Amino acid sequence: MQVIWEVDQYQNNTGPLFLALGNFDGVHRGHQKLLTTLIDRARAAGGTAASFIFEPHPSKILFPDRAPRMLVSAEQKARLLRELGMDLLIYSTFSREMARWSPEEFVQQILVEKLHVQEVFVGFNYSFGYRGAGSPEDLKELGETYGFQVHIISPVSVNGEVASSSMVRSYLEEGAIERAFDMLGYYPYIEGTVVKGDGRGGATLGFPTANLKVDSDIIVPGKGVYVARAKLNDQLLPAVVNIGNVPTFLTQDAITIEAHIIDFLGDLYCKNMGLIFYHKIRDEKKFDNIESLVKQIGADRDLARAYLSAQSV
Repeated sequence: MQVIWEVDQYQNNTGPLFLALGNFDGVHRGHQKLLTTLIDRARAAGGTAASFIFEPHPSKILFPDRAPRMLVSAEQKARLLRELGMDLLIYSTFSREMARWSPEEFVQQILVEKLHVQEVFVGFNYSFGYRGAGSPEDLKELGETYGFQVHIISPVSVNGEVASSSMVRSYLEEGAIERAFDMLGYYPYIEGTVVKGDGRGGATLGFPTANLKVDSDIIVPGKGVYVARAKLNDQLLPAVVNIGNVPTFLTQDAITIEAHIIDFLGDLYCKNMGLIFYHKIRDEKKFDNIESLVKQIGADRDLARAYLSAQSV
């Protein structure tokens, strides 16, 4: 899959363009339905399956204090789209000037003049133009005016709920990993850089931990202890992860992500690492003494090892 940063870099030399519009945060099952429908249509017509995504998310520019944290980074999103079979991803910088465009101006300046689209695919709740005034039905009418076809994809329900990025965020905040998985179609994943902690894990407790620093724009699961796998280069290693304030030792509000990689010895400082979450073991709690904490961490480790073995994940 080719990734283009900025729509002005697009050159129409790969055949008719079949374009998906949306942010596709998390590329959940609803997004997957839209994108695979587009891919099938593009393949049948000998065209290019592409997506056009504003980066950063428009809410980050317009309402920075209220903007939701993202499920995936731009790089992770590109990987997910590539795995689905998309041919082209166009990331375009969103600006306040663009925010003032009417729905028709967006269609004229982006879809017609720059991209020359043949068919456009959007979700049932897609909005565009100034203050989100444009609806999927408006886009369909504009498509008739400017000579391209518009497909509106109906919602996907998972366990009786419409798949949405906001619903996945809610599940992650609750630590409901399995429900997030059902809606995403894959296990939640975060990645970042291993940074130095305070040395407690290796020096005092006997359970060395890798402290992961994640971009503040990315959402992480809620406080608690989780079964996970650590991704180091091409390796997937069993792990138990604590997310929270470490109440036994600290009183501050800073959230830490501490991963104990089971049966692993090695220096991970400053290295990139990913964490795949499978199951929440328990809530975070404060222990009366270190002995009780060490005993619980050992139990968590054993449970994580057994869970990963039994589930074959």
